[in-house]
Amino acid sequence: MDTVGGRLRIIRKELKLTQEALAQRLGIGKSALSMIETGRAALSERNKNILIQDLNVNPEWIEDGKGNMFLAPVDLSRLMRRGDGSAAAEIVPLYSLKGTPGLAPLFAGDSGYQPVDYIHIPDLPQCDGAIYVVGDGMYPLLKSGDIVIYKQLKNTDDIFWGDIYLISVEIDGEEYITVKYIHKSDNEGSVKLVSQNPLHADKEIEISRIRALALVEASIRMNTIR
Repeated sequence: MDTVGGRLRIIRKELKLTQEALAQRLGIGKSALSMIETGRAALSERNKNILIQDLNVNPEWIEDGKGNMFLAPVDLSRLMRRGDGSAAAEIVPLYSLKGTPGLAPLFAGDSGYQPVDYIHIPDLPQCDGAIYVVGDGMYPLLKSGDIVIYKQLKNTDDIFWGDIYLISVEIDGEEYITVKYIHKSDNEGSVKLVSQNPLHADKEIEISRIRALALVEASIRMNTIR
């Protein structure tokens, strides 16, 4: 079939997977997978990356049907749910923001962003990506060079007060990216960014200045052995 969704259906049939099984692997619902296969919804970059990394799908084939369907044989026993019923490892793309336009274009699906690597973590809730922490505002909870794994938020109304967020804020026309607790503010239309590090003062910002926002679902501590 001459569509991405049609080729996704061919992949599923070739691997002898039900819609439930493939949807589980992609971290989406069966109805969402059905919509992708029938062309009523687009295949996300995240799910395309899972097809490439987990199922060895040829990225050129899924995009335009060129070349072989698979780059290597697929070991389905490793991919699907384990015998104890727990989920297989979640695959999270790891991004570097150095020398790039910033967090907002990444969240918008800018095609210029490519993961620098992939993180495989068992039993992790569905996430959108991971990036390195810069700065010491959340020290000692997080230090520069650690990795945070995030789930994007589309609306600031969905903020859980007191949780840790990856946030992009506009300051004097420039993008400022940080990891902070977000607390309610006494000022209407604003939020309070709170650090773990006592040397960093709280900062009030207007909600309208938030360019991108994601809930931090997990973190990875990077220890250096000297």
